[in-house]
Amino acid sequence: MNGVAALPLGYRGTKAEILVALKKAQPLTAKELAAMFGVSANALRRHLKDLEAEGVVRYRREVRGVGGPVFAYSLTEDGDALFPKAYGQALAEVLDLLKRQHGEREVVQLFCAQWERLAESVRAELADLPMEQRAQRLAALLTSLGYMAEVRAAEGTPPRLTEHNCAIRLVAERFPEVCAAEERFIADVLGTPVSRAAHIARGANCCEYCIQEGGMGTPLAVSAAASDESSWQPAPGTVRGHER
Repeated sequence: MNGVAALPLGYRGTKAEILVALKKAQPLTAKELAAMFGVSANALRRHLKDLEAEGVVRYRREVRGVGGPVFAYSLTEDGDALFPKAYGQALAEVLDLLKRQHGEREVVQLFCAQWERLAESVRAELADLPMEQRAQRLAALLTSLGYMAEVRAAEGTPPRLTEHNCAIRLVAERFPEVCAAEERFIADVLGTPVSRAAHIARGANCCEYCIQEGGMGTPLAVSAAASDESSWQPAPGTVRGHER
C-alpha cells in the first residue's frame, strides 16, 4: 500500500498498513485485508491476532449475505488514538497563551493537578498491592491514556516502566517541565522513587523509568507534601524539566 501520509505511532511495516487500512475503511475481514495486500488471509490473521493482543484492534461477528458469519475487524479507541490529532497543536498553542499571561509555573501546575487527580483515582485500588502488580496496573492506566506503557525486568537489574509513545509530545517539546510532573506522578503512584533512564523529548525511542528496588513489595504511601501540587519542584537530575 503506497501513498500513506501518516503511520500510526509506534508501528511500521505490515501492522502499520493494516491499521491504516482499518482507519480508512473499517470494518474489514481478514480476506478483504489479504486482497488489499496481496497475501494469504492466514498471514494477515497472525498480524491481526498480535494487534488484538496489543489492544488496538478488535473484531465482531457479522452476517454478510449467504453463508456463515465472518469476523470483521476495526480499530479500538486505543488504535484510533495512534493516529495524529490536530488537538495536540491546539493545546500547545493554548498553553503558550497561558504561559505568556500567567507564567511558566502556571502551565506546570496545570499538569501537576491533572496527574494528581489521576493518582487520587487509583490510590485506593493500588494501596494493598505488591509493587510488581502496582507497576503493572500503572502501565495499564498509562496505556489507556495513549502512552503504550509496559513493565519489564531483566535478571539482576531494577524493573523498568517503559512508555513507547508520548501522548502529549507537542506539549512536552514546548514545555519540558511537564515531564518532571509526570516523573513525580509515577513515583507517587508507585510509592517509591524512580529515575528516568530514557526520554522521548530528548531523542530516545521511549521514556523509561527505573523503579527503585527498595520499594518493591512495600505498601503504597504517598506523603501529603508529594500530593500538594503547590509544592512542585523539578525531579532530581533535571534543570527546568531537562535532564542534566
